[in-house]
Amino acid sequence: MTSPVKKLISTPCWANYGVVRMSSPLVSMRGLERHYHMASGTVRALDGIDLEVSEGERIILLGPSGSGKTTLLNCISALDSPTAGSYSFDGSPVPNDDSEEMTSFRRENIGYVFQFFNLLQDLTVMENITLIQELAGGRDEARARQLLELVGLSEEVDRFPAEISGGQQQRVAIARSLAKRPRLLLGDELTGNLDSKTSAMVMEVLVKACQSEGITCIFVTHDETLVEYSTRVVRLDSGRIWSDTPVG
Repeated sequence: MTSPVKKLISTPCWANYGVVRMSSPLVSMRGLERHYHMASGTVRALDGIDLEVSEGERIILLGPSGSGKTTLLNCISALDSPTAGSYSFDGSPVPNDDSEEMTSFRRENIGYVFQFFNLLQDLTVMENITLIQELAGGRDEARARQLLELVGLSEEVDRFPAEISGGQQQRVAIARSLAKRPRLLLGDELTGNLDSKTSAMVMEVLVKACQSEGITCIFVTHDETLVEYSTRVVRLDSGRIWSDTPVG
């Protein structure tokens, strides 16, 4: 059963007879590798990734094309399985055998925002969101309306995707991704199809929504201007992390 999203609550360090108890990172990867065997040889898309992500962080993954950003995102979401290394989520190993457990992990923990929105064109804005709720186990129209209000689209509930702008469609996609209360929200070039002004508006809405919902975020982008919306920037090249820097 899907757990409610965890809010960011500070745990007193004096608990348990004075022993300091440190919470596990939400995402923990050690020595992660992903290799692809091609006719021309082996491609080391990920080549020894060590990464920890705490709850509430907003991480931007930057790097040139072919650096391993999307492969890393796919491993984090359990859409792909690593060749070697370990990956745990909230202290528990993530399934990597393409089993029902792997599907359940994605359904219960991961939200995704796509570059091209991926809204169903024959469903209204509201129906796009409630469909995801039904697939996750329960329709909640009141929460759907709350999410649309959160992203500034409370007046668009009965419109179809083709009747609203690209920026509005991406905000619907954000609301849809939050509808099932994910622990972790991922995005791959989620503003890549938008102009700079609309991109800024979408990112401001996204940050507000994730802070309100207590959701951790990891986004892949080529756009350096999006760094200001993050709390941390991780730069990759040739399947490795070259820098990992807090922002602000």
